[in-house]
This record gives sequence, structure tokens and C-alpha cells, in this order.
Amino acid sequence: MAKDVYTAREAAQALGISLDTLRRWDRDGRIRTKRDAANRRVVSAREIARLRGDDTGHMSARNRLRGTVKSVRVDGLLAQVEILVTAPARVVAIVTRDAVEELGLEPGSAATAIVKSTSVMVER
Repeated sequence: MAKDVYTAREAAQALGISLDTLRRWDRDGRIRTKRDAANRRVVSAREIARLRGDDTGHMSARNRLRGTVKSVRVDGLLAQVEILVTAPARVVAIVTRDAVEELGLEPGSAATAIVKSTSVMVER
């Protein structure tokens, strides 16, 4: 049975980010957290699903590799995004500069590489 609320550590793990990143996102307003009776951060399952993109349902791709952005190199209109995925591997995608800016990709942010046919897409 799935939980409705996760501790900050559990949420960070589910999102593929560090606990420090989760705290920073909370301070920056990028993630919605609440406080429990002991004043510890907790995150709803719905918020985790929102950040992971689990509730989008608009892509048919089945190969999703969740990980953390290691580097972003922007050159003109294109950007190279390197994602360290959970498995002992990494995925490098060439995307538009606009996509990097729209998704807010930066080293340390959670991202998902979506592999479909010969294309690699990035979502956040």
C-alpha cells in the first residue's frame, strides 16, 4: 500500500535528488512541503508524482531513466544535458537551449531521460 506522506529523506530518494537539494527547493518554493508534529518536513505523494511527471500521462514512451543532471553545456541554440541515471550508466541528450531554460535544468536537478526509438527526450 502506497503512503500518502513521505519524510524529506524518502521524498528526496524518490525524486533522485539529495536531501540538501530538497531543502533548497523548499526554500526556493520549487516543492510544496508541510511540517509534521515534530516540525520535520514531509512531502505528499501527490507532490512527488507532480515533480516526477508521473501524472502527465501524455507520452507513450515506456523507457524512462530517472536520475540527476550532472552537467548542462549550452552552445548557441543547442544544449547538451548529461544525466546520471539510477543504473550504473549515464545518458547524454542534445536538446534545444529553450528546452533547458523551460525545464530549469541545472546540475543537481532531478530529470528523467525518455528513450523512444532513436530519440532521447528530457522531462522534469
